[in-house]
Amino acid sequence: MKAIIEVARRGSAVRTARQQLTAARQGRSPDFRLSFESARTLFAELTPARLDLLDTLRKVGPCSVYALAKAAERNYSNVHTDVARLEELGLIERSEESTISVPYDAVEIVLPLAQVA
Repeated sequence: MKAIIEVARRGSAVRTARQQLTAARQGRSPDFRLSFESARTLFAELTPARLDLLDTLRKVGPCSVYALAKAAERNYSNVHTDVARLEELGLIERSEESTISVPYDAVEIVLPLAQVA
């Protein structure tokens, strides 16, 4: 399963719901979709440091926030803040044992360009 992060127009939730229903009917796990109203908002939330954390966490596997901070060679409090936000966005999951992990094989960022008239 992959996470698809996109800049989407308002009202695109219906399109996303249809895609997820189609995938479920075909017996596939629907991809996780996360939409932002603008590229500015997307990149304010998904900073290079946060994207690097996702990559590091995927490589390391399930671990504590402290272990992730060590693996990423970053300050614990900054990693803790970033992990909390990535968890809120649905890109990181926390287990009952409080280990964190990335449940996706890939993250795709879709950024449509303006249409030329």
